[in-house]
Amino acid sequence: MFYAIYGEDVPSSLEQRLSVRPAHLARLTQLQNTGRLLLAGPFPAIDSIDPGPAGFSGSLIVAEFDSLTAAQTWADADPYAAAGVYARVTVKPFKKGFPT
Repeated sequence: MFYAIYGEDVPSSLEQRLSVRPAHLARLTQLQNTGRLLLAGPFPAIDSIDPGPAGFSGSLIVAEFDSLTAAQTWADADPYAAAGVYARVTVKPFKKGFPT
């Protein structure tokens, strides 16, 4: 089943985010390489594809896991969570509707 992982950044998280981004992307690449990643990306803090120093307000990952517990465990081990980029992380089951 798919699960949505929504991480909400702490204020002024850009420096912390950039410092651990390679490790974060490596974990996403592992999901992608096993065919489990549906989508992933950050939320720009301003209405711009490149927010510059404004940074990001959070991230969304939708990926396949065996259970909600497995998805939560994966999310808890994310480098952004460990580095304090995220103020909170929400994990919920996700049912893909479109595109079919």
